[in-house]
Amino acid sequence: MAAQRRTPAGRGVSRGQAGPGRGLAAGRTTLRNAAVAAAAAGRERPRITSRAVVLLLVLAVLTVSWASSFRAWFQQRAEMDSLRAQIARTQADIDRLEAQKKRWKDDAYVKQQARLRFGYVMPGQDSLIALDENGNPIGSVEKLTDPADAPGTDPVAWYSTVWDSVEAAGHPEESK
Repeated sequence: MAAQRRTPAGRGVSRGQAGPGRGLAAGRTTLRNAAVAAAAAGRERPRITSRAVVLLLVLAVLTVSWASSFRAWFQQRAEMDSLRAQIARTQADIDRLEAQKKRWKDDAYVKQQARLRFGYVMPGQDSLIALDENGNPIGSVEKLTDPADAPGTDPVAWYSTVWDSVEAAGHPEESK
């Protein structure tokens, strides 16, 4: 059996059985198809399909969304760093103020500040301050050390002091 092929008119013609006048037309069609195929192979132009366009659009959207996410991430990191620095500065201020608050609990420091700031003196003392031509004090100004730096006794818990007094009250002859 011979294989059939379709002609442009849609009629089946067996190979090798060209009808009257059909052999020439069939040959032209084959030549024309070969010429078109050769021309297409020679200039091979890139074809952008709809799938490629959709893929490019998806990649563009992903790139834009990732870029905005990275930008937001970097901005948040910078803000976090500045807030950490601000927290460190604030903590340093708190530490400095707590140290100053502890100094104000020392009676000697309070007396010194009263003398320096307001010119107060203890009863029986005379206050003499030598001033230069601009009205500033001449000489050294008293400075007290920080009580935390000064050697001293370790503080005793209040409840141990109370208990010692209770024990001493129960045995008065031993405390003498």
